[in-house]
Amino acid sequence: MSDLSKTLSVASSGMRAQASRLRLVSENLANTDTPGYRKKAASFEQMMQKPDSAGEVRLGNVRLDQTELPRLYDPSHPMADEGGYYEGSNVNLMIEIADAREAQRSYEANLKMFEQARKMSSSLLDLLRR
Repeated sequence: MSDLSKTLSVASSGMRAQASRLRLVSENLANTDTPGYRKKAASFEQMMQKPDSAGEVRLGNVRLDQTELPRLYDPSHPMADEGGYYEGSNVNLMIEIADAREAQRSYEANLKMFEQARKMSSSLLDLLRR
């Protein structure tokens, strides 16, 4: 595999992983007020399937955050127990917004790397044509 195709492969795997991460963040944000919802999280894994896949990443298995759910008092809520409490969501809006911003910036960095590799290959072809 050429260096150019390796670079493009690494950049595209990073973009795919960050897009998946952003999807998880958007699911968490959408369910912030859903009673009993547990935050979804995943870590990145290096791909080792092919011998020439050095540097490629993917999003690992999605896991649910096991921190304790907050107990909210609202006797009028349909899910409230006899004491008037129900379990809320363990999603923290500030953390999710920061994660979304980080995923966006990382996606943009991978896109720039992809564009730079494409420009370099185009310049090389122009030089070879002369």
